[in-house]
Formats: sequence, structure tokens, C-alpha cells
Amino acid sequence: MLSAIRRARKSLAQLVLVIPALLLAACVPAGGPAAGKGPRVDASSPVVVALLVPGGSGQASDAILAKSLENAARLAMADLSGVTIDLRVYQTGGSPGQAQSMAVKAMDEGASIILGPVFAQEANAGGVAAAGRGISVLAFSNNTDIAGGNVFVLGPTFDNTARRLASYAVRGGKNRIMIVHDRNTAGELGKSAIQKGVAASGGTVVAVSSYEFSQNGVTGATPGIVKTARETGATALFLTADTAGALPLLSQSLVDSGIDKTTTRFLGLTRWDIPSATLSLPGVQGGWFALPDPTLYAQFQGRYQAAYGEAPHPIAGLAYDGIAAIGALARSGKDLGPRGLTQGAGFVGVTGIFRLRADGTNERGLAIAEIRNNQVVVIDPAPRSFAGAGF
Repeated sequence: MLSAIRRARKSLAQLVLVIPALLLAACVPAGGPAAGKGPRVDASSPVVVALLVPGGSGQASDAILAKSLENAARLAMADLSGVTIDLRVYQTGGSPGQAQSMAVKAMDEGASIILGPVFAQEANAGGVAAAGRGISVLAFSNNTDIAGGNVFVLGPTFDNTARRLASYAVRGGKNRIMIVHDRNTAGELGKSAIQKGVAASGGTVVAVSSYEFSQNGVTGATPGIVKTARETGATALFLTADTAGALPLLSQSLVDSGIDKTTTRFLGLTRWDIPSATLSLPGVQGGWFALPDPTLYAQFQGRYQAAYGEAPHPIAGLAYDGIAAIGALARSGKDLGPRGLTQGAGFVGVTGIFRLRADGTNERGLAIAEIRNNQVVVIDPAPRSFAGAGF
């Protein structure tokens, strides 16, 4: 027990006031068609796709990510039939200015669509550059603030996850939900997503509690959170905390403060299986969270490992998904603009089914998992089509 608490405190201490880079605020690209046709491609000729990656920044982590994204994209290209992709890779250097200039360069060199960049401010800059030419941008970001017009985000969004998990919880009788969120930007965004997800699922938000994003903030707030949960009859606590931040300490502190997990289920807005060491924390046992189709993703990991001799970066699958969507549209003769990209049937990638919405956000078919005995157990499989998927 003491070991778990030390790990939890260390995790939070290292990330106080840090906000995930993919959620950095940015402006929505101005100009360009909100909907309509983009470049029509000829499946008999190579489709020129620009891949914008964060290489060239001088950061080793960016270089690793850049290479993993390119590798995943090339793996997807090898799986396509009936269409050929001419992939051209551009390094953004982690800079919005360079991302914009690379987007312009890519379009000047014939790109029909832009895949990437990763970080929100870069994607926003690339989107602005591409809007006037009617070129779509499929960004690896999960920040919905930059979505819209010609920019689509491929990253898993809080809204999608919250709705999927809330729907499952409400159907399972956990319909009185209390939101517990970090008092920071990511926490506020998560709270809003959960509120919308619970409302859409027919559940009730019985209370909302928050805590200062610090060790003292978490431990000081948990007795009050437990008290409120009891008084409101909450059957679930929906947590915005992630494994790199407050989750280890928060989950253990809630248990130590007397929460009864047999009657009040923990729900997680973020992935609780990354890193895998999180699965051994006592506080998260019995908790539910959403994740991409684990069977399909395990197949991707195995193929990537066999092809490149190492494991893929956690978000590398988004590059595969982007190429899969582009290839599907090109093969069927559809354009690469908003009209084609937002087809209702969606696409199938290595993380499962997904579709792009007219507002630039996405919907993904997610599985629901429970942590049991330090392991991930899928309790509701990811849908394999959007028909009747509950979105």
C-alpha cells in the first residue's frame, strides 16, 4: 500500500500544471469551405499525400514519434489494394510557423490531402494555410478546438469517450453519476464532455467536484468528494484524471477516505492501461474505461514489431487510419474533401471503426474494459460497424 501511494505522489509531482500537448488551445482555422468537394483523385494514378511529422525539432521524442508515424503510414500503404499512395514526408520541427510553410510546400508539390501534423497549434497553422486551396487536413491532434472547415482531428476525443462510457454505465444501472475533475484546462474540458455524455445517455449528474492539481490538492479534496458521493447517492464517479497525472494518487485517496467501490463504480475518461504498471494500483481495481478495439490494435502492434523491430508509438495507429481512409475514398472514386471524408459508413483502421463528422471531430468504436486482478478485461466489445453502435 505504501508503495502504491509513493508511486502516485511521484507521478503527480512530476506533472503539476502540465497540460498534454495534444490539448493545447488553438484558434479554429478561418476561411475555406465548411463542407463540399475537395480534390477528386484518379485511382489509376498515385494519390499524393503529404505527411507532416514533428521531426527536426531537436527533441529525441519528436524524432521517435515522427518515424513511428511514417512507419505506420507505410504499413497502411502496403495493405491497400486498387490504389497507390505517393507519400511525401515533411518535417514541421514542432513549430507552427514551419508547419504552415511545409503545408504550403506540400500543396505546391501536388499534395491532394495533408495527413498530420500532431500538435494542435501546428495543425491549426497547417489548416489555415490549406483552407484557401480547398485541401483537407487530417490532424493527429485530439483537440476539438481546432476542428472545423477543412481540418479534421483523428485523435480520440473526450466527447466520444465520455458518451460511450456513460451510455454503457447508464445501461448497467450506474445512472447517478458524480463528476470528479482536475482543476485545470484538461479537467474542465473533460468535465464538459462528461456532462454532455451523461445527458445524451439518459443519466443524471448528481454532483460535480474538483481538486487543485497538486498532491495536497488531491489528498485534501478526497474526504469531501467521498462525503458528497454518499449524500447524493452516486452510483459512479466519473474521473477526468489520467495515469501520468492525478489518477494514481486520487484513486488510492478515495479508497482510503472510505469510498465503497462495490456500490460506487470508478469510470475513467482516459486510458487506464498505459503505462501497464497502472494496472497494479489498488485504487483502480474494478474501474471501467474505454479503449480502441484491443484485438485489432494487437494485430497492428504485432505486424509493426515484425516489420520494424520495435513497438509502435501509442499514437502511430492514427497515421495508419488516415491512410486507410484516404485509400478507401480514392479506390471508390470519391473526393478527398469534407463531403467524401464524412461518409456515414465511416472507415476501418487499426484502432477499429471511425468516422469523421462535419464539424471536424470524430466518432470511434470503442470497447469498454474493467481492471480485474491487475489485468484488462473487455466487458463490452467495440462495435464493428456504426449501424446500431449507439452513437
